[in-house]
Amino acid sequence: MFRRRARRAGPPQGAPAGTRYLLREKLLTFGDDFWIENDRGQRIFLVDDKVLRVRDTVVIKDAAGEELFRLQKRLLRARDTMAVERGGDKVATVHKALISPLRDRFTVDLEDGGRLEVEGDILDHEYQITRDGIPVANISKRWFRVRDTYGVAVVPGQNDALVLAVTVCIDHLTDHDR
Repeated sequence: MFRRRARRAGPPQGAPAGTRYLLREKLLTFGDDFWIENDRGQRIFLVDDKVLRVRDTVVIKDAAGEELFRLQKRLLRARDTMAVERGGDKVATVHKALISPLRDRFTVDLEDGGRLEVEGDILDHEYQITRDGIPVANISKRWFRVRDTYGVAVVPGQNDALVLAVTVCIDHLTDHDR
């Protein structure tokens, strides 16, 4: 008889307080749909990769199947860009930095006038999302021993689904670099 190991109580080593999610590395392979789970193993968000589209499109749905965000890669741009839409309205635009001498960088322009900065080792999933220098989320592979996974720890008071949508955009935009 096999026994499941009990999950550790509390955050993974080095993770900030807040809600933590588990994502797979190399998220968006051709037509790959997957679940984003919380730290208790519950399926929270479904990431639905829409293949057979003129431009890359990804839909993030809640556990009940309701569409929360639609992510679309923008074609013919000077730098890699994805739009995050909700109900047909643009919520955010994720841009890859043109020149990033020391670390990987992205900017996220929010339609409400705010801006998120993403900086760190994007390819190794060791980076942070900040707003006005204040952490919004930390992304790390070090918190889990499960192969091909990484964690996203979202600071309390943030829109978790939007932060995860930004993380999926970044993973999608850097997929060709791997």
